[in-house]
Amino acid sequence: MKFVIDARLINTSGIGTYLKNVLPDIISEFETVIVLGRKNEILQFEWSRKVEIIEFDYEMYSLKAQFLFPFKIPKCDIFWCPHFNFPLLPVRASKKIVTIHDVNHLTDISPISFFKRMYASLLYKNAVKKATVIFTVSEFSKQEIVKYTDAQPEKIKVVYCGVNVPFFENKKESEIALPKDFILYIGNVKPHKNLLVLIEAYALLSENLKSKYKLIIVGKKEGFITKDDNIDKFIDKNNLYGNVIFTGHIEDCDLPVYYQKASVFIFPSLYEGFGLPILEALAAGTIVISSNVASIPEVGGNAVYYFNPKNANELKIKIIDVLENPVFDDEAMICRKNQLEKFTWEKSIQKHLESLKTISNLIKEK
Repeated sequence: MKFVIDARLINTSGIGTYLKNVLPDIISEFETVIVLGRKNEILQFEWSRKVEIIEFDYEMYSLKAQFLFPFKIPKCDIFWCPHFNFPLLPVRASKKIVTIHDVNHLTDISPISFFKRMYASLLYKNAVKKATVIFTVSEFSKQEIVKYTDAQPEKIKVVYCGVNVPFFENKKESEIALPKDFILYIGNVKPHKNLLVLIEAYALLSENLKSKYKLIIVGKKEGFITKDDNIDKFIDKNNLYGNVIFTGHIEDCDLPVYYQKASVFIFPSLYEGFGLPILEALAAGTIVISSNVASIPEVGGNAVYYFNPKNANELKIKIIDVLENPVFDDEAMICRKNQLEKFTWEKSIQKHLESLKTISNLIKEK
């Protein structure tokens, strides 16, 4: 059984985390695995010794990459694309799988141009039409995929992401210079992440609280097809440069330090297919305040404090309440533990393998 995987996003934040956690066990189940991507990146992983690597270093959404797909993907039994950027031209795969994490680019929340939206729509609809199985990461995303692409619901398999609890639980010595007290956000800096409302809420805090608690924003800020120019303007207008700290991208190994040392983690997003940072913060034992929309209540359950993501004043009140009255009692710990048990990479891997086994059996029966 020959299995081909597009792994060009292996080092990105969301999809990269997903791939790093599910690929090793999936790869071990197949006789021949071929991985598309940047060879120097893939060789960093132990499982790379078990696969053949085809160099494929082209931007994710480029037309050139689309043109080269049929030449890069060899004849195989199964091809898996872990993103909606599925080949438009025919490829030599008996069965095809796609993972669609969300359909953000098709919604009114996305600020992309008309032409980019049309291109995104073409890619999404192409993917759901050609794929034998569509993996997605929440019931919310499944509903959205059906709504915006007319995908057949029976083709869509909801497979939750997981979190490596011990990785975030274990206290680690670190030389990272962090403030004694701080409010934390981790995630990319994109418009739908709604960071402006977070910064507006922070600006509404008293001068005493702002002097005690810095706002640290961890995540990639540049290189996206969408960006939020209003953030820098608001920070400049309100003289918050000494209070709001952008770290840029940090290494995965440093994430637990930020989560563990934060006074509170805030996730203000307007649209999420899943919302992995919420689970990471819960695993680190950090109090979480999050928006109450999209898939987020599905992931956070009763372990998270929620707010209306369009109301900066409501978020300000939640922040003050948590900072002045932090809750670390047994009930909160049990609630957090119960929520985390629903989302493990072991469960995610098992569900992936069940679907892949079904597809393999279909191929063998031919």
